[in-house]
Amino acid sequence: MNFGRGPSVVLNVGGTRYSFSREVLKDFPLRRVSRLHGCLSEQDVLEVCDDYDRERNEYFFDRHSEAFGFIMLYVRHGHLRFVPHMCELSFYNEMIYWGLEGSHLDYCCQRRLDDRMSETCTYYAAEEPPGEAAGGPEGKGRRPPGAEGGKWLERMRRTFEEPTSSVAAQVLATVSILFVIVSMVVLCASTLPEWRAPENRSVEEQSRYTAESVREPSGIIEAICIGWFTAECIVRFIVSKNKCEFVRRPLNIIDLLAITPYYISVLMTVFTGENSQLQRAGVTLRVLRMMRIFWVIKLARHFIGLQTLGLTLKRCYREMVMLLVFICVAMAIFSALSQLLENGLDLGTKNKDYASIPAACWWVIISMTTVGYGDMCPITVPGRILGGICVVSGIVLLALPITFIYHSFVQCYHELKFRSARYSRSLSAEFLN
Repeated sequence: MNFGRGPSVVLNVGGTRYSFSREVLKDFPLRRVSRLHGCLSEQDVLEVCDDYDRERNEYFFDRHSEAFGFIMLYVRHGHLRFVPHMCELSFYNEMIYWGLEGSHLDYCCQRRLDDRMSETCTYYAAEEPPGEAAGGPEGKGRRPPGAEGGKWLERMRRTFEEPTSSVAAQVLATVSILFVIVSMVVLCASTLPEWRAPENRSVEEQSRYTAESVREPSGIIEAICIGWFTAECIVRFIVSKNKCEFVRRPLNIIDLLAITPYYISVLMTVFTGENSQLQRAGVTLRVLRMMRIFWVIKLARHFIGLQTLGLTLKRCYREMVMLLVFICVAMAIFSALSQLLENGLDLGTKNKDYASIPAACWWVIISMTTVGYGDMCPITVPGRILGGICVVSGIVLLALPITFIYHSFVQCYHELKFRSARYSRSLSAEFLN
């Protein structure tokens, strides 16, 4: 510390004093406090705190003393929670003043903060360091040479990744949704008999991307859609910050799975020719062609509902595994008992539908989920009693993890809704400007 004297400094926050050594201030976790270490004059000190006593080497901050006490508990123990009976937004304002973010809060408090900010449509921006204000002349003078290029890339990235971040992003998202809808309509219509009747082709010819099929209206529409999706994927890859992370994202993997089959089919047609072994690969090409159904999942980029579903499945994978284990254990027990009661015992009446345990597993799963197709059912009295127990057990076992999954779904929905509202507010600011 280049200003002040004495081996220690005193912080007076709302009347509560804290004493620290000068070396501790250098790497202090609170950004505002650590800035005191680099102050060269009293003017620099007054830009950080509200008042300064040179004789006692005491720095005064006119802030909430109890909130700062909880923040100091985070500095010492690493856990940050809200002050009881204090508004969450007021405490968050104190956090931003001292240089903390919402991610420093414990998980339960983060959820409370997100809910409160979603209800009040409030968003606090992190405090900008001195000299980097957007409109200040000093900030313009100190702007690094690559700032404009980085700002342009960031704007492009948000345009393609966040549909509500700007007007251009909304237009781009609308066009992308239209292409997805058109491609799905063409895919569904191509399976109709009336669509293929005038052509009178073989099944193998239907699955190939030949020169004649590309010239057809459906082939032209498909090629245009593929071209749009390919260009969109390439641009998002170019403007992404981390290329490896971009490739590992689930939605980007789905994009590749939806685009790649078209090019594979075209390449196979080009390299193998019209009258070759391509006809033997008709089933494979039909499967690749049907993988275009993954384009529907691209809508998750533009709808909070699908994003909430994916985020919930990601966070609740333990509950989903637990649910799967419950079902598998119940299937093993009830299928073995039902096969024994309906077919294994010599009771004079054998139910051929339960000839094996794997066959009985089908009956168990449709009974536990209360679907009950009616294609197979027990005919013996012990088997019917077992069926009733199986149905009741299925209801109980399926209901146990649902509560955890429901609460996670609500939380994910509020988080994504808050993020969408934040970008909508930036969009409104763009209109005003």
